[in-house]
Amino acid sequence: MNTTKLLLPAGALALVLALPAVSFAQTTPAAAVDVFIGTGGDGHTFPGATRPFGMIQLSPDTQVRPFRQSYPWAAGYRYEDDSILGFSHTHFSGAGHSDLGDVLLMPYSAETKWEPGYPERPFSGYRSRFSHKDEQASPGYYAVKLLDNDVDVELTASERVGLHRYRYQKGAEAKVMLDLRNSIYDYAGKNLWSRIRVRGDNMITGMRETRGWAPGRQLYFAIQFSHPLVSRDIRNFERDVEYKGFAGPGKGTGDKAVTEGKALAAALDFGVPADGQLEVKVAISAVSEDGAVANLNEMKGWDFDAERAKATAAWNEALGTVSIEAEPDTRKMVYTALYHSMLAPSLFMDSDGQYRGPDNAVHQAKGFRFHSTFSLWDTYRALHPLMTILQPERDVDFVRSLIESQKVSPYGILPVWQFAGQETWCMIGYHAVPVIADAYMKGLKGFDAEEALKAMTSSAEYGPYGGLQHYMKYGYVPIDLEPEAASKTVEYAFDDWTIARMAEKMGKKDIAAKYYQRAQNYRNSFDVKTGFLRARKSDGQFREPFNPVQSNFGSDYTEGSAWQYSWYMPHDNAGLIKLLGGDVALQNKIDMEFDAKVDDTVYSHMEDISGLIGHYAHGNEPSHHVAYLYNYAGAPWKTQQRLTQVVASQYNTTPQGLSGNDDLGQMSAWLAFTAFGFYPVAPGSNEYVIGRPFLDKAVLNLPGGKHFTVRAIGLSKENAYVASVTLNGKPLAQSFIRHDQITAGGELVFTMSSTPNKEWGTAKNVRPYTQTAY
Repeated sequence: MNTTKLLLPAGALALVLALPAVSFAQTTPAAAVDVFIGTGGDGHTFPGATRPFGMIQLSPDTQVRPFRQSYPWAAGYRYEDDSILGFSHTHFSGAGHSDLGDVLLMPYSAETKWEPGYPERPFSGYRSRFSHKDEQASPGYYAVKLLDNDVDVELTASERVGLHRYRYQKGAEAKVMLDLRNSIYDYAGKNLWSRIRVRGDNMITGMRETRGWAPGRQLYFAIQFSHPLVSRDIRNFERDVEYKGFAGPGKGTGDKAVTEGKALAAALDFGVPADGQLEVKVAISAVSEDGAVANLNEMKGWDFDAERAKATAAWNEALGTVSIEAEPDTRKMVYTALYHSMLAPSLFMDSDGQYRGPDNAVHQAKGFRFHSTFSLWDTYRALHPLMTILQPERDVDFVRSLIESQKVSPYGILPVWQFAGQETWCMIGYHAVPVIADAYMKGLKGFDAEEALKAMTSSAEYGPYGGLQHYMKYGYVPIDLEPEAASKTVEYAFDDWTIARMAEKMGKKDIAAKYYQRAQNYRNSFDVKTGFLRARKSDGQFREPFNPVQSNFGSDYTEGSAWQYSWYMPHDNAGLIKLLGGDVALQNKIDMEFDAKVDDTVYSHMEDISGLIGHYAHGNEPSHHVAYLYNYAGAPWKTQQRLTQVVASQYNTTPQGLSGNDDLGQMSAWLAFTAFGFYPVAPGSNEYVIGRPFLDKAVLNLPGGKHFTVRAIGLSKENAYVASVTLNGKPLAQSFIRHDQITAGGELVFTMSSTPNKEWGTAKNVRPYTQTAY
């Protein structure tokens, strides 16, 4: 993976840095103090200001590259860059693909330069150099000094509004560039249309429609200024337009009320403010300009420090769902992981409840808050299960958002990878299904189970999607009819099992039986002769030649090889054990994966296969549950050993603080669970597989005033093994813990040792759930 020169735990934003050139008041209390806000790069995280699950992600952008060169700048910012081209209001945290970067603003004082210029040529455009010693970031806040533009910038945010505070030099003109041309993952023709409308002397509204990752995405905005405009110059930089229509009122670029086109920018002049400051509020909406104007009411007045304090308080409340005692670096790593796990899915509706859905029409949310940015292939594994514990009401909003999206989907299916309400068709599986099933199985209320089950089965039976018609016909996805067939077969099988679990609990015996049977389809792609998951053709033969380390787009696997995907039947690990030949065979096979000597070039062509320990690839999700599989084979001590190895090599407070992409919080949620001492191998089972703790103490502050405490007695670098476990003072024989045992409140205590306990958790009747009996 790409690395940076700073990037701290879980890849996130920089430790609060000193700013000698500017006086930034306020400290960051409580849990928020222990978050590193990673300044881009490693993990593809962004350093800017946002609220927990907020609609606004206000952050600096350092480079906009052509599409094929954009991967390192998926979050808009990289630490090794030394100039900023502006501050935009929408970003992804940790995505391996990208878009957004909407409504870019850049303050300046001198002459107007209409192009951003070149990083290697200072003063070639409106971009400005900066120094990391003049940069500061904490949850809900970002600040930097623009050296070339001689402006000090501070950013904070409410849920729907970004607030800028610019401090210009004494006597300098306060100017701002608004550029609607720029976009993260940019290319010719991406902007389909845009508009800038002047509304009085202190407000501008507008919109932009783009053809990007989410095609036809509409974004509306309202910008309000603390001082009146003195002059404006709004231009359309489109070239070679054969027909522009007839001219509207206004003779020049400075007196038109509305300017439209595909390449708009505006130079805005506010004269010389008496206090040398200009504050700017930016609200966004997917519905309309008037919706964005109404969203501005979320932030009353012009008190930047008060708004920053509100943002800090919001983060302290969110992060305060967990109280941590640990060695300082570990504490920071885990709080940073929690921070990143609370950035998405993000709110995506106006203050009146209106939102734009996957049919590109406007809908009204009733009784819930609509969210989007669902990176489901990643986040169903750990992030959503984490939210069922820490943010159950928010998780119900997520579930409602998924179900309502299915109702108006042109395809009649649940979201696959949705953002801004629009479907991107990224990745594989119908992984909204386990998110919903897991919430239902855990007793979360607030959504209609009948509607949910209908949405789930509709997705599982939509034949045109991802070879499902072949899966339903053959019991596997044939590689000669559909790419990445082996991966699709096993991921569909897991999703089917979660449907069966929910249907069974609802008393729908016929549906449960059907999907329990489909859940066994993973067997149809498992080759017992080689011991690997393999792709089969429609004639029933495995595809030849076979190479277990082969990986590329369109191959038998999705972002992985046979080594990474042959473990993917998390609902039926006893079935896997039998296919491999018993407990010892599974243990030996996992040992081989971790201990293999793998040449660096084997996976170098696949940017998503990273964080390698042998063939184990922690930087990508298919490997995330593998270390926990030893528990199913009666060797929890080996799980403890491997988790020690993974955490030590994949998470730290150096520039390599996060392997892979954070993937909208999944990498971080993995660390949070693992640090607590347990992990949801099979969401929908209502069980968490016990690993080993990495914290001296963690208190999960649950809804209703309950608390679940995890303590580790004698934890140290040397004492990395679990000698014994108690739950509420009684010995715990099982190598798992149930969801209801956590939500009831209580105490889980690990006694740690320097030597493994090879007796605990070995019996078959104390192992975690699997569909097939041990």
